[in-house]
Amino acid sequence: MILKDDIQSSPYRKIHFGEVSIDTATREDGTILLKSRVPLQPYPTRMTERLLHWAEVRPDHIFIGQRTSEGQWRTLTYQQTLDQVLQIAQYLLQADVSASRPIAILSENSIEHGLLALAALHVGIPYSSITPAYSLRSTDFQKLRHVMDLLTPGMLFVSDGKKYEKALKAVAKDTEVVVVSNPGDIPTTLFQDLLTTVPTHAVDEAFNRIEPDTIAKILFTSGSTGLPKGVINTHGNICTNWQQITQTFPFMAEEFEIIDWLPWNHTFGGNHNFGLILYNGGTLYLDEGNPTPAGMKATVANLQEIAPTIYFNVPKGFGELLEYLRRDRGLREKFFSRVKLLFYAGAGMPQHVWDALEQLALDTVGERIIISTGLGCTESSPSALFSTRPDGFAGLLGLPVPGLELKLVPVDGKLEARFKGGNVTPGYWRNEEATQKAYDEEGYYKSGDALRFVDPDDVYKGLLFDGRLAEDFKLNTGTWVNVGTIRSALLAAGNGLIQDVVISGHDRDYVGALVFPEVEACKARFGLTFDADLREVAASAQLKQTMQQILDILGQRSTGSATLIKRVLIADFTLSMDAGELTDKGSVNQKQVLKNHPEAVALLYQPKPAHQVIEVNT
Repeated sequence: MILKDDIQSSPYRKIHFGEVSIDTATREDGTILLKSRVPLQPYPTRMTERLLHWAEVRPDHIFIGQRTSEGQWRTLTYQQTLDQVLQIAQYLLQADVSASRPIAILSENSIEHGLLALAALHVGIPYSSITPAYSLRSTDFQKLRHVMDLLTPGMLFVSDGKKYEKALKAVAKDTEVVVVSNPGDIPTTLFQDLLTTVPTHAVDEAFNRIEPDTIAKILFTSGSTGLPKGVINTHGNICTNWQQITQTFPFMAEEFEIIDWLPWNHTFGGNHNFGLILYNGGTLYLDEGNPTPAGMKATVANLQEIAPTIYFNVPKGFGELLEYLRRDRGLREKFFSRVKLLFYAGAGMPQHVWDALEQLALDTVGERIIISTGLGCTESSPSALFSTRPDGFAGLLGLPVPGLELKLVPVDGKLEARFKGGNVTPGYWRNEEATQKAYDEEGYYKSGDALRFVDPDDVYKGLLFDGRLAEDFKLNTGTWVNVGTIRSALLAAGNGLIQDVVISGHDRDYVGALVFPEVEACKARFGLTFDADLREVAASAQLKQTMQQILDILGQRSTGSATLIKRVLIADFTLSMDAGELTDKGSVNQKQVLKNHPEAVALLYQPKPAHQVIEVNT
């Protein structure tokens, strides 16, 4: 095994990054402007132009693959994909869908989902991929009804009619419902029937009418601070961002094959991963797994067959994968055999996960694999910054992509990131009030993310995430608390034992924290039985003792009340996606957790600590 001390001197697998050259300017009020000097190269402005291109250039190359119920891979080449897209596009031109009556896709990633989306894009009809949680994990369908009322869709699509039957009955009304299988007892159109339509010149005419400002899709925010908002992404927005990303990572255009689970109702999975495959003529295999104990079995089975050239995931996904990689050398050899880049987004990656991935790559293939992330959001389609430094570290966000202007504005002692560029949304679907509030007086989109420089004297060392402005709060002394910094410090100190942290203390005397343990890691570390549940793990004397040590160490490093975590409660409950506490990607909604669990917060602030609460020794 290569020792940890030797990691820094070990080589990286060689890959080519795009040029990085940045102009900076500072205004009298402290505002900092950053912009790449690298010009954005020419690019198409209709999203399916690349589908036409690849169907001509590499017609027999596999575009997309998905396992059948029997476990075999079903694939479509670029030519087969185009043929079916044209058939579906003709059907859509004859259906009751339009720019004001878009298509709503309610179900999970699938080949049919992708074909319908591409067909809509090809003839300029907007569509919206909506999280399946609104249909399958809700009982009142409140968010689904809100989204449907806002969209006024002309068509609904689901994979399985019976599986989505309750949701469809709640919202379908007189809208056409297209299903792949199991129609159920409501009127439906079989997806297969769309493929019997013969394309006409009308398809080409509709394609030629598409302009850069034609709406491509509406992606809904998570609704963590209210009901979901529909972010408009135009053809120009998304095509601009595809070019920005490809210029940053030009090796994507050379060889690009991925296996991916990330949901297309999110910008990371839909615009970024699915879209970049299309843009660069790559191959996408759909992973039916996810970062859960059950879902990882499917993911690992897929990775034993398919060696990606880039691996995209959320930090929790990388963390869950680690134990499988450690135990199975064959899996490691397959996984690291071709991969050029490990890319995470959606949340911060703990440094111990980063270090473990580098160590495993070294032990397996004798070289490090570059790990990267960036900063983006649904409103920037999604990417605004990327880290391309080989000697990076967890949390490094990098610098602006070509064609994007970054403005860092002083707000409450921090620098808020604001974006302007061709990839930035024109606003929110049928929500003028939200649109007006989203931009400043110079037309920059206000992201709400705070950033800071790694080194204020050297811009090329990049930027770091400095928390969400909306998450930060003041103690009752008026002292600001940087939630992101405290949360990251506690996660890092946990060294793999902590899955997530929620920080409390708004208008209170001191900072507290709800700590969600990483159950499997805790069981292994403390010798708990294989079938020990979350409550047993949370009550473990060894875990409490370890948390006491962590809290005391962090307490010694603190510089005052704003950085001192005084009390911790080890949570014995799981976070709920249905209750808005957790997104599909696994990121935590701090405010919603605190709102939903007042009894847990109350335990942190009783005059005398409850027995479940750990208090720092100062």
